[in-house]
Amino acid sequence: MTITGYLLHAPRVAIRHVRRTDHEELSALTRASAEMLHRWLGARENTVEAFESYLERFERPTHEGFVICLRDTGAIVGGANINNIVRGALQGGTLGYTAYAPTTGRGYMTEGLGLVIRYAFDELGLHRLEANIQPDNTPSLNLVRRLGFRREGCSPGFQLINGVWRDHERWALTTEMTDAVAPLRQYAQ
Repeated sequence: MTITGYLLHAPRVAIRHVRRTDHEELSALTRASAEMLHRWLGARENTVEAFESYLERFERPTHEGFVICLRDTGAIVGGANINNIVRGALQGGTLGYTAYAPTTGRGYMTEGLGLVIRYAFDELGLHRLEANIQPDNTPSLNLVRRLGFRREGCSPGFQLINGVWRDHERWALTTEMTDAVAPLRQYAQ
């Protein structure tokens, strides 16, 4: 596998923008992770058309899409999006991410999201990232805690998942907060 186009890298992982050629690998990872992710993300179409629609979002200035790859092989271990980017006085966006079952529990998402956060603040010039997480999604809550996000509150009925409006906890991180977070400091460029 040719490894090209990394935006940033850490010791074990790197990030790059998601691209059309990722469809097959991401589809296989999504199938392998369906049981793990269904509760948090709901059922998703895995067609070429759905993937094309997903990619079209990232052609707009309000969305950025990334994959987290093993640095040495280029294999995808996770994905991240920065959605709903607002400029002007806010300079913020919403962080979404997905781990995949074959590689969970190894710290790849901590490293990879640390890089995405660095990219958001340094390259995109954002000031704030928000993550919305279901209250019983303990692995995701632990991940944002490790990355220095602080809990700001609860959003009842925040998102429709599997036909049910689910409550989410709202967590946020600002550029000022990143200097105190070890996983983010160690990958600062």
